[in-house]
Amino acid sequence: MYTANAYNTYKNNSINFASKEQLLLMLLDGSVKFAKKARQALLDKDVKEAHKYLVKTQDIFYELMTSLDIKNAGNWGESLMVLYNFIVRRLAEANIKKDVGILDEVMPFIEQVRDMWSEAYKVAKGKQ
Repeated sequence: MYTANAYNTYKNNSINFASKEQLLLMLLDGSVKFAKKARQALLDKDVKEAHKYLVKTQDIFYELMTSLDIKNAGNWGESLMVLYNFIVRRLAEANIKKDVGILDEVMPFIEQVRDMWSEAYKVAKGKQ
């Protein structure tokens, strides 16, 4: 019981004291983790679990979409919004069809988004 409480305290503090950039990376790590769990659930024919994790992954990308300031980001922001929208649509289609192939198609994009923001964070942190 003590270990669980200590872990939860650590986890809450990590979130509460993280910078917005670190929170973004945590979300993106979550999107990769949830997509992988959804994939396994689809393979296991566990429709309820697959749905849960596909929706969680979609929710993260919806949050990214709502927080993206396209006006200030210009063409780069517009391209990113197109990518986020593609990911969300394909996740929805994978969920509706319970199709691992669609998830396999979109998974590299989810990982690339995470890797891109991770690299941007490292570059920005190095310049400070």
